[in-house]
Amino acid sequence: MCGITGFINPGMTGDAERLIALSARMANTLAHRGPDASGTYADPKIGLGLGHRRLSILDLSDSGAQPMKSADGRFVLIHNGEIYNFLELRKELEGLGGPFLPWRSDSDTEVMLAAFQVWGIETALTRFTGMFAFVLWDTEHSVLHLARDRMGEKPLYYGIAGRGVVFGSELKALREFPDFEPEMDMEALALYLRFQYVPEPRSIYKDVCKLSPGHLLTIKANNPTALDPKPYWTMRDAVNRAQADPFIGGEGEAADHLENLLRGVIKNQMLSDVPLGALLSGGIDSSLVTALMQVESDRPIQSFTIGFSDKNYDESADARRVATHLGTDHTELFVTPDHILNLIPRLPTLFDEPFADASQLPTYLVAELTRQHVTVCLTGDGGDETFAGYNRHFWAPAIWDKIKDVPPALRSIAADGARLLSPKAYDTIFNLAGNLMPHAAHVRMPGHKAHKLADILTAETREELYRRLASTWPDPGSLLTAGTEPRTARETWPYLTDYTRWMQYMDTVTYLPGDILHKVDRATMGVALESRAPYLDHRVVEFAWRLPLPMLLKAKEGKRILRSILYKHVPKTLVDRPKMGFGVPIDSWLRGPLKIWAHDLLSPTRLKQQGLFNPDIVTRQLADHMTGSRDNQYRLWNLLMFQTWFDKWM
Repeated sequence: MCGITGFINPGMTGDAERLIALSARMANTLAHRGPDASGTYADPKIGLGLGHRRLSILDLSDSGAQPMKSADGRFVLIHNGEIYNFLELRKELEGLGGPFLPWRSDSDTEVMLAAFQVWGIETALTRFTGMFAFVLWDTEHSVLHLARDRMGEKPLYYGIAGRGVVFGSELKALREFPDFEPEMDMEALALYLRFQYVPEPRSIYKDVCKLSPGHLLTIKANNPTALDPKPYWTMRDAVNRAQADPFIGGEGEAADHLENLLRGVIKNQMLSDVPLGALLSGGIDSSLVTALMQVESDRPIQSFTIGFSDKNYDESADARRVATHLGTDHTELFVTPDHILNLIPRLPTLFDEPFADASQLPTYLVAELTRQHVTVCLTGDGGDETFAGYNRHFWAPAIWDKIKDVPPALRSIAADGARLLSPKAYDTIFNLAGNLMPHAAHVRMPGHKAHKLADILTAETREELYRRLASTWPDPGSLLTAGTEPRTARETWPYLTDYTRWMQYMDTVTYLPGDILHKVDRATMGVALESRAPYLDHRVVEFAWRLPLPMLLKAKEGKRILRSILYKHVPKTLVDRPKMGFGVPIDSWLRGPLKIWAHDLLSPTRLKQQGLFNPDIVTRQLADHMTGSRDNQYRLWNLLMFQTWFDKWM
């Protein structure tokens, strides 16, 4: 895992030393992503500079250093990520022969270069299995290629600056370029307020984009500002192929096939020349990854988790029981409010674009803990999207079926009635009734969920219902003093007849790369830890979409096929419980240790001076949360994370 950056600008030709110095300066902003080594490349005839920061995972010697040139000198590559099938590709390329032999290193980077030489850029991309973002300079044709992996695990920004283009793993590298002029995109801000992240391909800055997952951008040196990314793989095509070729075997056969596939993926992802472990929450996804890692290992693997004093958020005991059963070498950290208070000032540097998924806090803390012991970790990310694991995947269809024919006026009355009790009152009632209900019927944060239900009861379409479920601020335009929310890709996605499948698709192409993978990348790379996600291997994703929905979800139980595999390795009693997620008690902390901080950042005086948000709306939301009459933690956290970002960068 590494940090990559660079530029191509026809107005900067001639001075090689200047190009090298600038490339190094930009790369050094990404030192946290690659603390082990750095490298630069420049072409003064073109005005090209490339910078690289290395986190050494495979071939720790200087032979694996980047930028790396192909054996014939045509290509120069900087690469972030891992190609998990590089050994298979290496063997195949050896059989074909070519100018890349003999090999000079044991790195996947050299295999990528050979693949480009033999197969060409686009064909090579389709042969790679892994997570990656790379920049490839073709000296023969004077073109630059930028590419990103299929699912969006590794980031890559690009944008116009002066007469050319600047690019990098994070926005902070682009800001180091002298012609880069950061101007906030108010439409992107509106999208951030709704979704708690800036959806791709936008960024928070005008004229800067995220390269979309599965896309290739080719930039010609003689016309560098003509930018038109093209897909080499799309989720839409993958879904269409899967729907045209459904799996026709039984559940047992499907589970056996998936287990063998996952074992092969995990075996490849465990390839590392540095220590490796697993992030273990104790849930279905991470427990199965950890179990299969242990099957593939001849010694106890290292596993890591964190816990909280608030039992609504604490899964550490569950993770500990799974670890004990599997025989892992388990480490855990108990998080206190002081951990959070100390971390908050660092968030705008780690997430140099506004980002407000509060699970960024525990994700960073568990990454920090893990990095003290290993350099690579495997995670359960992608399991919910791929195997229908979110609560909305079964609750939303059930709710829509019940309300779609109810007159809007009656739904509005029901919504108002649901809001009569405060979230705290709902929590009290459910806690009192808890001893009378079976464990599987327990609900975490019932008050918040009751008010969320009220928010969606008046939705006019199933698409609008999902949009409200996915929204933090349901009407960003009313909150902003200027700027409107643009039309997004959410309104133009292909229609899938089954509502759950439709939500899975939407989660996979937006929420997954925009929120989950963005969070994991910044948190792990912030401590120079490489994370790997077996469920996001494109072969796993494509197989899951071939399965009939009842193999994934049935009777309010998601990820059924993963459960059936997991129960072979871990007793059902250790993992069969309500889904919790990976959150923190922001609601109570905002009323306690974070109260002064929140009031300062959201004070009416400050908001009026800033001129972006309606102070009356914010003040009312803050007051309602402090009294407990409403649970506005996510809306407030959304604003607070923007304010910390704004103070740091604007």
